[in-house]
Amino acid sequence: MSDEKVKRLRQADIATLAGVSVSTVSRVLANEPGISETVRRQILKVAAEHGYPVKPAAEAVAGGLALIASDGVTGGLSVFYEAIVDGLRTGASQAGMPFEIRLVREDRITPDAVRDYMRAAGAEGLFLVGIDPNEPLRDWLQVTTTPTVLVNGTDPRMQFDGVSPANFFGAYEAASRLTRAGHRRILHLSGSHRHTIRERIRGFEAAIAAVSDAEARFVSLALQGSASREAHERTAAVLAENAGFTAAFCMNDFIAVGVLEAVTEAGLRVPEDFAIIGFDDLPCALMTNPRLSTMRVDRAALGREAVSLMLSRFRNRTAAARHICQAVVPVPGGTVANAENM
Repeated sequence: MSDEKVKRLRQADIATLAGVSVSTVSRVLANEPGISETVRRQILKVAAEHGYPVKPAAEAVAGGLALIASDGVTGGLSVFYEAIVDGLRTGASQAGMPFEIRLVREDRITPDAVRDYMRAAGAEGLFLVGIDPNEPLRDWLQVTTTPTVLVNGTDPRMQFDGVSPANFFGAYEAASRLTRAGHRRILHLSGSHRHTIRERIRGFEAAIAAVSDAEARFVSLALQGSASREAHERTAAVLAENAGFTAAFCMNDFIAVGVLEAVTEAGLRVPEDFAIIGFDDLPCALMTNPRLSTMRVDRAALGREAVSLMLSRFRNRTAAARHICQAVVPVPGGTVANAENM
């Protein structure tokens, strides 16, 4: 066919020859999804026979499976993980990645179980959300070279890709907000020893060490049933046992809200008598009086970055592992005096 005839050929002509609508031709030629394979092949055949230029089809993206801990440190699928899932879904959709999610108990995450989950989902890549892989699973992932991304997780051995908040720097800044407000005896209330939380412990301790007359005390609180009466009584008891301390940095906003309730019930003024700072900037931080001072984690961004890491891993499965940290941003509130000005 001459160049002149090719130039005159329109999508409407292809639609007529193939017996379909112009919009269907347009979608097929743009490599858009949602068209049956039979119709797609017919349109491409007609276009090729008549010399119409066709873009090569986009390379298919391997599928991913996200396993999310439904117990243990998460205490259930909290709003923290819901936002991460939104980010994962958005990133996967934009990349054209088939994507599935499964809630699992951490004590049941064995290599055999993970293999079966991935086969059922038709997935090649694995997102571990809020899960630190145990030794058998680590070994299996390494031996099988399964593309793996830790989401809200970090690997101290740097064998797996991961994305997390900048936990060390976020905790450092949180503690510094308290010391800048004049506090020198500060509690650190936590309830988990995941690798990410250990980073927060290190950041908090570094900030305290940077102030010569500052003193800190770490107190472990159980996270399960944090809204229960027993948890409230435990928090109140911890504060009573540490009466000389004037501030608390809390592992998350849920713990911080409990501390605020206990301090208020004890008749102390916040922030004049006792200051509190949380972490994560969850919706509950907006519901307290005064509003909770906290540190914001862009949870949806964690999910999107995790998909980006997985796509890179699909392209180069032997590359050195990478870890991405998302900045943690101070959020002003009324539970730390003048924190927003410091």
